[in-house]
Amino acid sequence: MSRSPEVTTLQDQLGGVVLVEGDEDYDRARRVWNAMVDRRPRLIVRCTGPDDVVSAIRYAREHDLELGIRCGGHSIVGHAIPDDGLVVDLTPMNQVTVDPARRRAWVEGGALLGALDQAGEPHGLATTAGNVSHTGVGGLTLGGGMGWLARQHGLTCDNVLSFEVVTADGRIVRASETEHPDLYWGLRGGGGNFGVVTTFEFQLHPIVDPTVQALLTFPLDRAADAFRGWRELALTAPRQATPTAWLGDVDGVPQVVLGFVWVGPLTGYDELLASLRSIGRPLAEQVRRSSYLELQQQDDYDLEAPAQRRYWKGQYCTELPDDAIAAFLGRGTADGTGAGLPYASFQVYGGAIADVPDEATAFSQRDTFVEFVAAARWTDPAEDEERIAAARRYGAAMAPFASGVYVNALTDEGAAGVQQAYGSAKLVRLQALKDTWDPDNVFHLNHNIAPTSAAAVS
Repeated sequence: MSRSPEVTTLQDQLGGVVLVEGDEDYDRARRVWNAMVDRRPRLIVRCTGPDDVVSAIRYAREHDLELGIRCGGHSIVGHAIPDDGLVVDLTPMNQVTVDPARRRAWVEGGALLGALDQAGEPHGLATTAGNVSHTGVGGLTLGGGMGWLARQHGLTCDNVLSFEVVTADGRIVRASETEHPDLYWGLRGGGGNFGVVTTFEFQLHPIVDPTVQALLTFPLDRAADAFRGWRELALTAPRQATPTAWLGDVDGVPQVVLGFVWVGPLTGYDELLASLRSIGRPLAEQVRRSSYLELQQQDDYDLEAPAQRRYWKGQYCTELPDDAIAAFLGRGTADGTGAGLPYASFQVYGGAIADVPDEATAFSQRDTFVEFVAAARWTDPAEDEERIAAARRYGAAMAPFASGVYVNALTDEGAAGVQQAYGSAKLVRLQALKDTWDPDNVFHLNHNIAPTSAAAVS
């Protein structure tokens, strides 16, 4: 495709490159994790630094183009890739710098979690990161960031010391406890609503290897009693442990896997393992030991492999009554069985997550007990309607037990989902912050917190 004089002028301003349809790398640059997303932006600006981001935002505003921000591309709905819009592609900005003496890491806005984990590993250091290493640091952190270290060291956003941000009006600012503290508050859980983060400064923590996963597998018809025992174990588990539950089909047969992931000193581990073994008679037991880095990578190319079609529903629960366990095992069906059903999981919160006062960050729901996610994945487009409907039925079955939702688990819920993620009082504060930093809603391709301005894009 030929380039207009305006695009040529933009290219001349950049350290990176502008891609248009027909360029060799265009199709690769527009692909994201969810294969259902197949959009064709007018421009993809592959940025090499904050100044490139500034130029891209200004160009999009001057030419009235929708603006998508790409890091890892793990949004289920594909917010990063607008049809006929402009993508600020941060992926070339992927450097991680570690200061082991100060236990700090500076992470560029396009880096993936794997790069952060690998940079800290030689020094025995890490910070809370998600469980899939090809996730973008930016999207995870701005929404909150749950991972295996969270019960010990807080969410990913709780470990950010400062942000370098490009704002909607093209300024480059630093946000921390002492510089633009209002923006610092909003970026820790408010999503991509307030600017483009080009550098994160993280606090790191010592990691003790090996990690341990203890997993018991039960048939669906024997899982309910064991699940109740797992629930009681999860209520009192040490902070080194993150109790988990998983339900899915293995060779077409539903199986329930109950257990925990342990990261840190082994004080209390033997007692927790004994408690886990007491919950019932399993089909199988696994106790896996691995490095922290191996733990972080274990799901990368199985459950979380790219190039699959995806849809999910998620929610938070402050309690897990017996009826919620029954709904989880029922999978939105009469008996928990059937072709093409989503797999589902619980991950336990608490510990250091709940130590942070709710008002301290934009992230909400710190009283969560478990996070529920029902996730569908498939490859045939002909199955889209059936798979999405099954995930929605599962989500609806669990909805009576919901206390809120993780903003990074939202899909197509719109304003109602944003309301559920933050609650009314916090949403008022977030909207006021949006009025200050993005009154024209330039950054609206996200789980949007709309400003009060009449000029806002809905």
